[in-house]
Amino acid sequence: MITIQVYEDNAALRHGLEQLLSFSGDFAVTGSFDNCLQAEAEVKQSPPDVILMDIDMPGMTGIEAVKKIRAINTKVQILMLTVFDDNTHILEAICAGASGYMLKKNVSEKLIPAINELLAEGASLSPSVAKMIIASMQQPTTKQQYDFTNREQEILALLCKGNSYKMIAAELGIAFETVRSYIKKIYEKLQVHSATEAVSKAINEKLI
Repeated sequence: MITIQVYEDNAALRHGLEQLLSFSGDFAVTGSFDNCLQAEAEVKQSPPDVILMDIDMPGMTGIEAVKKIRAINTKVQILMLTVFDDNTHILEAICAGASGYMLKKNVSEKLIPAINELLAEGASLSPSVAKMIIASMQQPTTKQQYDFTNREQEILALLCKGNSYKMIAAELGIAFETVRSYIKKIYEKLQVHSATEAVSKAINEKLI
């Protein structure tokens, strides 16, 4: 059973998320909170597989909470839920360590597939989010050299565009396991441990 913690200050939406997850039969909500002031301690005490985090939370923003959570846990998948649809919030969330980003209006139909994608591949970025990320990476800058091969550079670019491992394999005409092997090498060179961290570093250092 996949364990999930929910952080959402809107009571009706929070209860709706709990019901949606419970009805799926694959998830167990182990914590549900109306603020994220104690998120670091709550995650440390009972580490979940997935966190659903609202950005606009009272007392402390979801983005700040993600930063604190990432300081103690780099493995948990964190999906941001928000009404915001702009570059600033998207980039802040991803750079803070969020694994994915979803608008609340899409939750009922897209939440379960997004969670499953996160668990399978470690990143869930919608096409619109990926487009904004790529747009933010257009400004030239001095980039640190990581000695990527052409193929590794190509795969990192596709990863940053929101492509899943399967999509990358299909795009490049190579096996799924080959993609996984390349991405493992990319992680080693970037000194990261997840797709989220790789995308975040690529954004921050404008590697693509």
